[in-house]
Amino acid sequence: MADVSTIAATPREGVGKGAARAARRNGKIPGMIYGNELDPVMINVERPILDRELGQPGFFIRLVDIEVDGEKHRVLPREVQFHPVTDAPLHIDFLRFSASRKLNVAVPVRFLNEDDSPGLKRGGVLNTVRHEVEVQCTADNIPNEFEIDVTGLEIGDAIHASAITLPEGVAFTITDRDFTIASIAAPTVMAADEEEEEEVEGEEGAEEAAEGAEDGDAGGEASGDAAPSGDGD
Repeated sequence: MADVSTIAATPREGVGKGAARAARRNGKIPGMIYGNELDPVMINVERPILDRELGQPGFFIRLVDIEVDGEKHRVLPREVQFHPVTDAPLHIDFLRFSASRKLNVAVPVRFLNEDDSPGLKRGGVLNTVRHEVEVQCTADNIPNEFEIDVTGLEIGDAIHASAITLPEGVAFTITDRDFTIASIAAPTVMAADEEEEEEVEGEEGAEEAAEGAEDGDAGGEASGDAAPSGDGD
């Protein structure tokens, strides 16, 4: 397990919208620690501290210690409410750590050795279907990320869940299929060229059909002109 960082917080006096608004006016973000059948702890976190933590990768899959009046609460960040216009954080919830509780969490995926993929070197595109993969595990066993090696992959190859080696105690939440994570797609330019070739072939076929029809009409007109001449004789 990675090192656990500490976030300083202060007790929040009062509950409700009024107390929350007062905290935000003072540059703090209201929050709550809950879980493990214990009473919730209402807290305030300094806005710059929370902004810094939110800017770190994997914030929602990392255990942290919330220190309130000298007491540390080991928690997992669970939900942040944001302002619908400014995207400023309005409230944050932390779930108390439990060594036995399993959680569903989304773990980011990172692709390695893209320069060693023949398909990508030929101009193919890494089409990522899932930037994150959801797994179930305890909070102290959450992987930081999943690394997938694309060495040797060609255009048209697909990367499935089976390409990931899961740590012990970690399981995919999707269990009924070997779901797709990414694929090597054909270059956009190549696809456009193929469409253009199909259009040209279609136009050429239409032109040939039109020319054939014109030849048929010309033959019919020549036969029609000859008949009156014969009748005249």
